[in-house]
Amino acid sequence: MEPNSLQWVGSPCGLHGPYIFYKAFQFHLEGKPRILSLGDFFFVRCTPKDPICIAELQLLWEERTSRQLLSSSKLYFLPEDTPQGRNSDHGEDEVIAVSEKVIVKLEDLVKWVHSDFSKWRCGLQAGSVKMESLGGNGQKEALLKYRQSTLNSGLNFKDVLKEKADLGEDEEETNVIVLSYPQYCRYRSMLKRIQDKPSSILTDQFALALGGIAVVSKNPQILYCRDTFDHPTLIENESICDEFGERLTSHCSSY
Repeated sequence: MEPNSLQWVGSPCGLHGPYIFYKAFQFHLEGKPRILSLGDFFFVRCTPKDPICIAELQLLWEERTSRQLLSSSKLYFLPEDTPQGRNSDHGEDEVIAVSEKVIVKLEDLVKWVHSDFSKWRCGLQAGSVKMESLGGNGQKEALLKYRQSTLNSGLNFKDVLKEKADLGEDEEETNVIVLSYPQYCRYRSMLKRIQDKPSSILTDQFALALGGIAVVSKNPQILYCRDTFDHPTLIENESICDEFGERLTSHCSSY
């Protein structure tokens, strides 16, 4: 694979007319190969002048007629980076989603990916369960599968996880996760319930009750979203290609 090339990872997960859908893709970031898959959260900067925000990868597909590799993501911004700004109603771990998903060519999306998130100070610093405490009875694998099926409607990510492992990546390295507000409240409540419990308890039922988050991620920053806003300048971004999204919607609705 060439340093600047893009490559699908794993088997296709769907086929509809001229569109082939995929679960993940590989690219290079600062000279190192990296894989992003459906459901992943990662930091991006849409233009050099824009603030860092969080992207959630929601759809990957190839348009066979034009050979375009495309993505659809949801973007989350800190309240202070929205037109209305932060107010007293916003929580310290809150982000706000852009009301419209962004359709971007993969070659442009990888240019948005931001590797230096050292200045991002927001979010609840989540505790993690030590993987070795899960033992060798398949608990870790079961919890990884549980989280993937929860995030991605039951798609099989075994091939993608293997590719990530071969690159030295791990689901534990997730840096940020955005939950719904009810999920976030449940997470905070559960953390309070288990804070004085022995670590051995955190390896099974409690981890599942937390949705697998504490198990499969190593100290990620947990945020929540409960509102949306209209981004005033995103439509002017030359990387946005809504025409591909319109074609996809039009084609699918005609069936």
